[in-house]
Amino acid sequence: MCPSKTTRENTRGGQGYDAGPYLPRSGGLDAHRRAAARCQGCPLYEDATRTVFGKGPESARIVLVGEQPGDQEDRRGEPFVGPAGRLLGKALEEAGIDRDEAYVTNAVKHFKFTVAPGGKRRIHKAPDLREISACRPWLLAELHLTRPDVVVALGATAGKALMGSSFRVTKDRGALLRMPGEEEGAYVVATLHPSAILRASDKDREAAYAGLVSDLGVAAKALAEHEPTA
Repeated sequence: MCPSKTTRENTRGGQGYDAGPYLPRSGGLDAHRRAAARCQGCPLYEDATRTVFGKGPESARIVLVGEQPGDQEDRRGEPFVGPAGRLLGKALEEAGIDRDEAYVTNAVKHFKFTVAPGGKRRIHKAPDLREISACRPWLLAELHLTRPDVVVALGATAGKALMGSSFRVTKDRGALLRMPGEEEGAYVVATLHPSAILRASDKDREAAYAGLVSDLGVAAKALAEHEPTA
């Protein structure tokens, strides 16, 4: 059931945005994906082509969380299908993680962008804390439904969505962490977003990519050490 006009107006009021009223009361990932397609919990839906929900098996032991959909993801309706996604796939393979067995998603489900002056090219714009907070109910629902052993935060936005607004990827990247207030459950490993590596200068890109593979290796090791017993 879609929220009423009054609920939408209150959701987008001065106290901040909230996708919570749009979440279904029951159902798995497919039910949440269908509900997310109608989400108007923050103004980003107005300019985006569509909601880009997560993709992967509900039984995934590892969840990869990025920032938000890019231009290609917004057009195709799937996460990590652009250049950053291809780089991520390569790094996962080198780290020994099967991408087909991973669940990939973003902290924010709509593409935020500006249009280049005098043209039609859409330029990525980082989501702000209100937008990250508004979309967090979707992310938490995905984590609740998949119940992974490891969550990888790809970049600052994902790190803040999972660990709080004061979290800094550069300080704690590559370490096995727990989400605040949780002594059990999934480990969190933070690392760079693949798009940051693509933006790096030629002399820095190789080292940045090696760091991504190394951090993903920490996640792969944690998966191996917590392999379910038959």
